[in-house]
Amino acid sequence: MKKIILCITLLLLLTGCTQDNKEVVNILNWSSYIPDEVIREFEKEYGIKVNYSTYSSNEECLAKLSSAKEGTYDLVFPSDYMIELMIKRDLIQKIDKSKLNNLENINYNYLNYNYDYYNEYSLPFLAASVVIVYDSEKIKDDITSYNDLLDSKYKGEIILLDDQRVVIGMALMALGYDMNDTDSDHLEEAKEWLLKLKENVKAFDSDSPKTFMISKETSIGVIWNAEAALAMEENKNLKVVYPSEGFSVSIDNFAIPKGAKNIDNAYLFIDYILEGKVMQKIIEAYPYKNVNLETQNYLSDTYLDNNASNISDLMFSTGSFVENIGDKIELYDKVWAEIK
Repeated sequence: MKKIILCITLLLLLTGCTQDNKEVVNILNWSSYIPDEVIREFEKEYGIKVNYSTYSSNEECLAKLSSAKEGTYDLVFPSDYMIELMIKRDLIQKIDKSKLNNLENINYNYLNYNYDYYNEYSLPFLAASVVIVYDSEKIKDDITSYNDLLDSKYKGEIILLDDQRVVIGMALMALGYDMNDTDSDHLEEAKEWLLKLKENVKAFDSDSPKTFMISKETSIGVIWNAEAALAMEENKNLKVVYPSEGFSVSIDNFAIPKGAKNIDNAYLFIDYILEGKVMQKIIEAYPYKNVNLETQNYLSDTYLDNNASNISDLMFSTGSFVENIGDKIELYDKVWAEIK
């Protein structure tokens, strides 16, 4: 009897060890960016459990990665300027491109940007732009610029992204300055411009600003292009504008944190996402700018015909990137504190 009990105990211990050592990959990504279906299919195909955490801004991503114990995350998806900052802070490691079979699917137009010129530390996942979207049934004027939004008749009608750099950058562009300007006088002007705009703002939301436009709680949005595209599917009266003063663009990237414990699984996940038809599922669910050449062959007319989702490479190239401004970020923090 003792031998039987001992065998059962050993069997349970071994089973427990097998469960504890199950293959995993720990991912930190933007909210509403990869459909659950894609995650589940990856898990089924590779037998790897995906532990998926989210953030709502690059700054939140940085805070989570910086405060976590090294090895907590295996893959993150920061934007351009944040990649540069993470490289400087030694938070991410170089990518071994030899481990990726689908590397050639990446559109070369979205490689070799200044934030990581040779893409040693990052590879593009999706691109995005900020647009103005408005309900033409309620708004009878043609909106073409940020300054149009200051009109008092739009009180309580605007949804803005809850993104410090994008929103302050918008104000700077509206005033004729560069969106990364660090001149204290110009930032003071931007603050005053935003305080005036705030009288018309109903809410700040980066997670799901489209909800405000679909429900018609707001009639104007300054939001990500994919959010605008999804809202347009629900409300056919919505129109998209790329503001005359300029607009913000970004590239969100695959990046592997320093000390990642499940690095081989991270490479498997990246390569899986770079498959043309897998990326199609992501793009169709969250219609940001596609940067995958193979995926372009599979996209629906709904995506291709929407000027919010399918911004051209040429139009994208005219946009402005948020840049890493170092310690000058404190000036932006002060402005944002007074706005929010």
